[in-house]
Amino acid sequence: MEYTFESKPGTTGFILCCQCGTQIEPNPSNMCVACLRTQVDITEGIPKQGVLYFCRNCERYLQPPNHWVAAQLESRELLSVCLKKLGGGLKTVRLIDAGFVWTEPHSQRIKTKLTVQKEVLNGAVLQQVFVVEFIVKNHMCDDCHRVEAKDFWRACVQIRQKTKHKKTFYYLEQIILKHKAHVNTVNIKPCH
Repeated sequence: MEYTFESKPGTTGFILCCQCGTQIEPNPSNMCVACLRTQVDITEGIPKQGVLYFCRNCERYLQPPNHWVAAQLESRELLSVCLKKLGGGLKTVRLIDAGFVWTEPHSQRIKTKLTVQKEVLNGAVLQQVFVVEFIVKNHMCDDCHRVEAKDFWRACVQIRQKTKHKKTFYYLEQIILKHKAHVNTVNIKPCH
């Protein structure tokens, strides 16, 4: 006896999942989505919790290493700060969607919902949705700290020279102005 199978054009055949035996459409991994998710976690390496530093006085968030960004709750600017805080973890996956999950404003928690894709086993593309929770900690920025501490300083520099010309001091003054170091100085005074 001879059996022949004919498939109609435009229809796809079905196969059984190699793990659980469920009938599925053929894919590169030959597994159903449920079994594939149990085998592979594409969010591995992405932190699920983080810390955001917030200055209460000027209402800005710290974007590492030392840049402060003004952002409202659930704004695009705050979302970019949160995503940059995750760092290199997002380099291994493709970010499809990002948004906020509502939390109480006084809870000091910000939750972001991320949708990522990654190619896994034999070219199958897996998409996963997960939530990252950020804890907001209060931290005074350098500008507000300088205003609060009135004459706050980190270093005191004294330059002396025993010559009749002032070329060296003129050169130092030009370098200070070029690098905008005079903006952060508290006091400059010449003495004989």
